[in-house]
Amino acid sequence: MRHLLTTSARDERGITTAEYAVGTAAGAGLAGLLYVMLTGGFGDKLLTTLFDHVLSLLGLG
Repeated sequence: MRHLLTTSARDERGITTAEYAVGTAAGAGLAGLLYVMLTGGFGDKLLTTLFDHVLSLLGLG
């Protein structure tokens, strides 16, 4: 029984590495998507709206 437990624990080590790889790829994809969105016209409008909203909350806008 003890041999079975150590074998299954040893087999799961590669899964953690694969999860990191998938997480890294997903993070890079999300960063690329945000870059494309924020460097276009949508990003300008979004930032302007956000900035105006924050100023109005502070009573400055």
